[in-house]
Amino acid sequence: MRAVEVLAAEIYSSPSMKRILRFCLSTGCCVAAMAAMPAPLQKTSMEGARANRSEATIEGLVRDIACPMQNLDGDATHLSLKCVRECVEAGSPIGILTKDGELYLAISDKMSDYSQRKKLMPFVGKYVQVKGISFERNGAHAIVITDIREMKGVHLTLEGQ
Repeated sequence: MRAVEVLAAEIYSSPSMKRILRFCLSTGCCVAAMAAMPAPLQKTSMEGARANRSEATIEGLVRDIACPMQNLDGDATHLSLKCVRECVEAGSPIGILTKDGELYLAISDKMSDYSQRKKLMPFVGKYVQVKGISFERNGAHAIVITDIREMKGVHLTLEGQ
């Protein structure tokens, strides 16, 4: 048994074996450190050139998105204010429906995105002008709102009031 121990001591004490062991140990530590690092935060396309983005001014009705998605007769100037309010109060997402039928979702200018509901709630059922940064992807529209104002001169046809 003594001969095996002497042979093992000679192998592990050789300079080349020590280098190999140090390399394996440092590589293992690096791999463990990288595995323990948190995942990087997702970056917003606001920072890069790949997004289909532009400065925009849009006009439309602030409302729930369920009705205009499910009912093609729903448009930007005809609505049941009672239905819109009930849907929004029940938690339906809020969007801005333009006269052209485009539906914009409000997004934040940060990642992770945060809710824009508080910003839109005072304008539910009202026709507004919104300025901001618009994004489009495969027909879907979103806008980072920098300014929102009610347009009081637009006639809205309210049903069931």
